[in-house]
Amino acid sequence: MNSEGYKAWFQCINEGCGATYPLSKIVYHCEKCGSLLEVQHDTAALARRSAAEWKKLFEHRYRGNEWPYGSGVWGKKEWVLPGVADDNVVSLYEGSTNLFWAERFGKTIGLKDLWIKLCGNTHSGSFKDLGMTVLVSQVKQMMADGAPIKAVACASTGDTSAALATYCAAAGIQSIVLLPRGKISLAQLIQPVSNGSLVLYLDTDFDGCMKLVQEITKDPTLYLANSMNSLRVEGQKTVGIEIVQQFDWQSPDVIIIPGGNLGNVSALGKGLLMMKDLGLVAKLPRIVVAQAQRANPLYRAYLRNFETFEPIQAQKTLASAIQIGNPVSFEKAVRTLKQFNGIVEQATEEELADAAALGDRTGMFNCPHTGVALAVLLKLLKAGKIDGSHRVVVISTAHGLKFTEMKVKYHQKELDFPSRYANQPIELPARLEAVKQALQTALDKR
Repeated sequence: MNSEGYKAWFQCINEGCGATYPLSKIVYHCEKCGSLLEVQHDTAALARRSAAEWKKLFEHRYRGNEWPYGSGVWGKKEWVLPGVADDNVVSLYEGSTNLFWAERFGKTIGLKDLWIKLCGNTHSGSFKDLGMTVLVSQVKQMMADGAPIKAVACASTGDTSAALATYCAAAGIQSIVLLPRGKISLAQLIQPVSNGSLVLYLDTDFDGCMKLVQEITKDPTLYLANSMNSLRVEGQKTVGIEIVQQFDWQSPDVIIIPGGNLGNVSALGKGLLMMKDLGLVAKLPRIVVAQAQRANPLYRAYLRNFETFEPIQAQKTLASAIQIGNPVSFEKAVRTLKQFNGIVEQATEEELADAAALGDRTGMFNCPHTGVALAVLLKLLKAGKIDGSHRVVVISTAHGLKFTEMKVKYHQKELDFPSRYANQPIELPARLEAVKQALQTALDKR
């Protein structure tokens, strides 16, 4: 079953403990010390294949049709989950998303080498698909091997639930999602509903949903799919690998990523570190985590040099998917930031909305979380922490079509601040002269 003898297992992130568990075991925290777990790989075995050979293999599989290797995740199966049989892989050919050269936006802000990794251009509309294909595939393998799993459950601010529902529907496995009532977009709510999830719409916030899902998944028949389950990281880490591959195996200078529950931060770092350890790259980029000011526990800890961490009550933010006050992957994120000379910055509601709208005017269609990252980019450029000559990649985590309510309110000027780049339709009678006059007036202003 293992691909060429490669192996992977769970290991405690506490270096003083280091306890290990098979991936088939239903476990989310170290049973000895309570720390988070991460998936470890047999690096010595992987290193028996040279960096050049890995590059050639990954290039050969990229967007191909051989099952399951045409997937952006499963094309790197040996680095992800080598112990899952190909027949148990649940894939919708996720990943391999566009690395978009944001030429016009870059010129507007004084950055000529700006790229947007469009992770929302995937089946359920967000980067969460990359992790969920791995987790649901492992669950399918475990069920095939006799595990008593009846359903897979998650708490969500919208994107995780959509991905879980999609992949469980494809696999024929029941999904359960706990959502905070009134705190996600309508598009995000209807996705798990449409895919047959058991949807629990709760009068609480994400952190409240997270507490409840951890309780119900103490029942071993309900498998936990949130990012504290490090199987998700194994899929999401391919974002960093894929970015480097798309740059002909060269690392960018800076990668900016929105941060909420913070699993994606450590995932990004993990993929890049694997590349360096196995000789595929010589240098690592700087990682920047962008947080909404109303949900900024990592930013607050960063200001204290990570000496202390205090969960907060996240306030309502347009960037609803990162409206999280007690991120479960905080420890992993801090470790990653220290390894990558990291920066944490925040964006106000007005800053994130204006940045998203400005990007849209240059050909994007940004979710508000990408707006957070773009706003942070603008701040760091102004502060001189990013140089205009740097190659910068912004991770766009979800498709803007999932957040049309926010965009409508922005352009209709219904938010709590001036919408600097609002573009309102011109209402006119259906008469030629009225149309001509409106066009002349509008175009003369440009």
